[in-house]
Amino acid sequence: MQIIKNVKDMSQACRQARRTLGLVPTMGALHQGHRSLVRQARAENATVAATIFVNPAQFGANEDLAKYPRDLEGDLDLLNHEGVDLVFNPGPEAIYPPGFDTWVDVGAIGDKLEGAHRPGHFRGVATVVAKLFNIVQPDRAYFGQKDGQQTLVVRQLVRDLNLELDVVIVPTVREPDGLALSSRNAYLTPEQRRAAPVIYQSLCRAKDRWHQGDRDAETLRQTAREFLGMEPMIERIDYISLADANTLAELDQVEGPAMLLVAVKLGTPRLIDNIILE
Repeated sequence: MQIIKNVKDMSQACRQARRTLGLVPTMGALHQGHRSLVRQARAENATVAATIFVNPAQFGANEDLAKYPRDLEGDLDLLNHEGVDLVFNPGPEAIYPPGFDTWVDVGAIGDKLEGAHRPGHFRGVATVVAKLFNIVQPDRAYFGQKDGQQTLVVRQLVRDLNLELDVVIVPTVREPDGLALSSRNAYLTPEQRRAAPVIYQSLCRAKDRWHQGDRDAETLRQTAREFLGMEPMIERIDYISLADANTLAELDQVEGPAMLLVAVKLGTPRLIDNIILE
């Protein structure tokens, strides 16, 4: 496994790699969800590249950039064990050199939900993803469904900028009790961790009503909201959205594929999750 920190060296290594090339972009603190991305990339490509880069551009002024979990040694062990060929681990100055001032704005799909609560977040995501795609030139790039809005942002980026790669979305990996795996789960106290499965359970309650034939979107949102409200450890519900699965336009009636998304504050971490209704 080759570990590279320089943009020029990474570009050269990727140009010389056997094709097809699969890319797994990460911010490190890798867990079994990331492992599932790497394993699918390994199964589908001759060469697998992964990135470990905590992207400062997607963190707001009051967010947890300095405290974001980091475990480079553990991350490299996991990637090496899974047969990754190239690891790109740049410093911030390699991605954002002095004078950098070009940004990718994905428009309306990045302004709602996470974008509304974290202004500038998706500008930072889209910009770094575009840069990584340009550096690596992958044939396929792998992202987890857990970050549901981000998957749509990346797909729009690829479509609108005519980028020649396939975006592969891998299902959310969960703990046995349903909690979606996330690097931020490390912030949870034992008591908060015991309460955290209520997030997924609230989505499942709404999905159960949908399976029973209820198609009124506000009723389904309220079902999830009421279930979350019964857990006193939930400090704040930022949003419960039931939206078109391709555009994130909020729905009145669920008549096609839809995404049910939630974001809550549970102690220090702010956790997100989603499920697809189709």
